Amino acid sequence: MLVKPVLWLFCLLFPVLVFGQTTTLTGLVVDEIGTPLQYANVTIKGNTRGTQTNAQGKFTLTIPTGQEVFIQVKFIGFREQVVQINKTILLAKEIKVMLVSNSQNLSTITISGVNSYTGTSSNNTMRLNPRISKEMPSVFNDFNKVLATLPGVVSNNELSSTYSVRGGNYDENLVYVNGMEIYRPFLVSNAQQEGLSFVNPDLVQNIQFSTGGWQPLYGDKLSSVLSIEYKKPRKFAGSVTGGLMGGALHLETISKNKRTTYLLGVRYKNPQLVFNSLETNGNYQPNFLDAQAYITHNLSKKLLPQTNQPKTTIGILASVARNRYEVIPSYRETSFGTTDRIVRLGIQFNGYERMEYETYQGGVHLKHFFKKSVSTEIIGSALLTRERELRDIAATYAFYEVAPLDNRVKVKNDVVRNVEAGTNFEHARNTLTAKIFTLENRYTWQPSNQSNLQAGFKFSREIVGDAVKEYSLTDSADFITLNRHVASQLNLHSFRYQAFGQHTWQIDSLRSLTYGIRTNYWTVNQEWLISPRVQYTAILPRKPDWIFKAAAGYYYQPPFYRELRNAAAELNTNLKAQKSLHLVLGADYHFIQWSRPFKLSTEIYFKNLSNVVPYEVDNVRLRYFAQNNAKAYAAGLDLRVNGEFINGAESWFSIGIMSTKENIAGDSTIYDLETFKKINKQPLGYLRRPTDQRVTFGFYFQDHIPNNPSLKLYLNGVVGTGLPFSPPGNESLRNQFNMPFYRRVDVGFSKLLTFRASESGSGKSLESLWLSLEVLNLIAANNVVSYSYLKDIYNVTYAVPNYLSSRLVNLRFIARF
Repeated sequence: MLVKPVLWLFCLLFPVLVFGQTTTLTGLVVDEIGTPLQYANVTIKGNTRGTQTNAQGKFTLTIPTGQEVFIQVKFIGFREQVVQINKTILLAKEIKVMLVSNSQNLSTITISGVNSYTGTSSNNTMRLNPRISKEMPSVFNDFNKVLATLPGVVSNNELSSTYSVRGGNYDENLVYVNGMEIYRPFLVSNAQQEGLSFVNPDLVQNIQFSTGGWQPLYGDKLSSVLSIEYKKPRKFAGSVTGGLMGGALHLETISKNKRTTYLLGVRYKNPQLVFNSLETNGNYQPNFLDAQAYITHNLSKKLLPQTNQPKTTIGILASVARNRYEVIPSYRETSFGTTDRIVRLGIQFNGYERMEYETYQGGVHLKHFFKKSVSTEIIGSALLTRERELRDIAATYAFYEVAPLDNRVKVKNDVVRNVEAGTNFEHARNTLTAKIFTLENRYTWQPSNQSNLQAGFKFSREIVGDAVKEYSLTDSADFITLNRHVASQLNLHSFRYQAFGQHTWQIDSLRSLTYGIRTNYWTVNQEWLISPRVQYTAILPRKPDWIFKAAAGYYYQPPFYRELRNAAAELNTNLKAQKSLHLVLGADYHFIQWSRPFKLSTEIYFKNLSNVVPYEVDNVRLRYFAQNNAKAYAAGLDLRVNGEFINGAESWFSIGIMSTKENIAGDSTIYDLETFKKINKQPLGYLRRPTDQRVTFGFYFQDHIPNNPSLKLYLNGVVGTGLPFSPPGNESLRNQFNMPFYRRVDVGFSKLLTFRASESGSGKSLESLWLSLEVLNLIAANNVVSYSYLKDIYNVTYAVPNYLSSRLVNLRFIARF
């Protein structure tokens, strides 16, 4: 009697039992080269239910069974992908989704079963598209110009690759290429002498950038980490880049047995057009050239089971840079002052200036997997740099007072008074040789999908030889004043020992914790340093679109040769490491607008610095005091929104608000009353640091013709408040004046021509041709990079501004094959 009612009840509940069942789907989201994508949006199509990938690119999603399900995967700068979940995938319960960049042609999307990924990435790093650095309009298409548009980054010199981050200076930034640390030239004093930055954008595969609170894995600096990974080619390809400012060639290929890859890049920089637009007329003869090669080889025929990764690989990186800069200046004319009083400076030059440096750098990176979860890396590198600075310049200068246009003067800019000033003479014969050798051993153990442990040891040998011989004098009003005279021979031999250990714990799919410690010892000052660091990331279950981040730690910068040498070319070998406590709080908000993904990032930070070594900035040269006689702080707010404002083209807008000040012990201010007598002294207290740019706004915007993305517009720019400055050596006036705002906008118009490769050929035919017309410094802003201080016959000192480049037009092309 009960059989029939039970059958009826089963029929009524069967749809609920079937369609109410769910299963857990896990997966991995990567880009075209296999790099995991963090914070990719994964949702069920037609449903608001979804999640985001973690630091390893993994996600976990609950999906219904018994009905057709489509998974939607979105990430900024990549094409959206929709994956149908079939029975095969449900049996595996794991998928791998590869996203294709919007800047690439659409190719086949691979979806397959996936295993545990053993790599880790920092939770507070920005991931950048290397292709943008090639297409962004800039003077020399320098890779670092992408960084200048990011919040917290300041780069107020389009002729230089230098940048400062959150109140730090140019020497406080770590740069790694394939795990090897990169160094800046030592003797470069102005941006015109700079060659090419080390990073070749044609060779770049992956970029990670952190502006504070990074992992113990990375070294000991105060401001930022830029980590670059070069490509491992999968087929033959290459490109040729040319323009009015220089050119480049790159080739990449893989051997027939797929075990060896080859990557080669050659670049040439021709700044002649830019230098001709500067204030100083003369005969400029710049010659900047570099070549890089990166070769990888699979030493073992066996592949790791399930992961298909080679068991043992070796990578060899070699770089040669040869830079020559020579100028024979002839005449310069500069106008400055106020609307009521305009002063014109005229300088007649005799002599020449020459800067030469050759840099050889290379390294070997050996990686071995003992098993899928345990691996080791051995990184060895060597640097040899030889630099020479030769200068013999006599500058005869005179000031002219120029009348503004008013009722008293009929012709504007008429000279109303000529003030003869005198002659400056500068002589330099400086040479420097530096050799740096490093050897590092790292270990990685991943006992589970939720845990990753890393440890490493590093040894460095540094040899620096520096011969300084320079002087400058002023001949004015029958008096000769010796402004500077230095003659010394300096040598510094030292060893550095470093070690680190860290643990990344994926607490669950919503929370991640990385903590660890780093230690450093230098034989010169015999100082042991211990640096604990921690980073935490969390996603609230009820607000999955928000990611909250926090980081804290002590960061040290042991002295390098630059900090040890003072203005008198003396070494202070007792100098201690500068110290900084980083506190960072941030949040990322991922949202959909116009059916496209966007990301709003915000961070507040505070850095408390002690044992600070003060310095003065002269163009791109830093003159350190070589004393730990200051304390400082930096605090600020960084905001950035990026996404596809135009469908298929990533853009971003960023703003940084910051204050950084320092208190130098022993300084004082002198109050001079009408009698000009020294009657009182008292400490100056906290003063603005040389990098105190209060507000910066940067942007990079792409647009294209509707329904024709081959015609594009690129617009990038930076606006920043004025940096502080003061006459050198005058402590009572230190950083009491403001430079004008820095304003620069560059625009480019491009056309992309694509060609179909020959189906019967070798596949080496031309793939595309990218043509661009660029207008650099579109608004023709007269940006000031530094000041020269000159006196007239009445002993009046003038701060004469040195301006950067004016508006220029450039033509460029990129041929890819």
